[in-house]
Amino acid sequence: MKVLVTGSSGHLGEALVRTLRHLQYDVVSVDILESPFTTHVGSITGCSFLKHCMKGVQTVFHAATLHKPHVVTHGLQDFVDTNITGTLNLLQEAVAEGVESFLFTSTTSVFGDALVPPAGAPAAWITEDVAPVPKNIYGVTKAAAEDLCQLFYRNHGLPCLILRTSRFFPEDDDNRKMREAYSGENLKANEFLFRRVDLEDAVSAHLAASQRARSIGFGRYIISATTPFLPEDLSDLRADAPRVVERRLPGYRTVYEERGWRMLPSIDRVYVNERARRELGWEPHYDFQFVVERLRAGEDPRSPLARLIGSKGYHAEAFIGTPYPVD
Repeated sequence: MKVLVTGSSGHLGEALVRTLRHLQYDVVSVDILESPFTTHVGSITGCSFLKHCMKGVQTVFHAATLHKPHVVTHGLQDFVDTNITGTLNLLQEAVAEGVESFLFTSTTSVFGDALVPPAGAPAAWITEDVAPVPKNIYGVTKAAAEDLCQLFYRNHGLPCLILRTSRFFPEDDDNRKMREAYSGENLKANEFLFRRVDLEDAVSAHLAASQRARSIGFGRYIISATTPFLPEDLSDLRADAPRVVERRLPGYRTVYEERGWRMLPSIDRVYVNERARRELGWEPHYDFQFVVERLRAGEDPRSPLARLIGSKGYHAEAFIGTPYPVD
């Protein structure tokens, strides 16, 4: 099968190309940056470029995007050009070429302000039924691109599945207070409880979606590690997260204390992946319990794929005192 992967020099793009090649797919891959995993260097904003790349393609994995780390370094129009116009160009060329399925990598950032409940309220239980309230140009343009996918399914019959991925980047958090309070490894381990997914699981979700796209037609899915929490935990999570974690996963505290790690005092949202597991047949392997067990055994909790790809960053330049500038 011939497939197209966009953003092939990025974290997820490279991971998809590596995996698809290993599975013997015929992979065409595009990015604006050269890499061993990019067969065609160019922009998704160019229709003639995409027309050439799309020849004979049966499935599109659209991972190319401007991310949240680019909000300060790139203009609003750059986000519109890449995230909206680029997606539109791909959808049009996919229809023209008779592509069988289109997988769009979106983000849980589309939920925006819906992720943060008012003071004193329980933590938010985030499913696909929560209405997005984007809070920056990144979220706005990804939400608009999702709507374009739905439009092309409805008007042209192009099967489109949207995967709203949670955090999988290995870089340090952009929040200075969080970087000062927690080591990068400690914070990422905490996030597997409610807002992180391992890169290998993100890839397996895309592959599972590609197998189900034609039978489903259109759908939006949260791709995050399986949380141990239940809806009845939400009030306590906001007030005393360590107590809830100890209740659901007894023994984690010993592993943390051995490393001088700390649990977050409060958790304000929980991403729920139940629909993706049920409808896509997706089976994520990396969750908080897995992380704790690997740490207890003295092993790296990251997947082999995540370790292989490592950190890429988002900019050609480095910034003093922060992984990237923020508003």
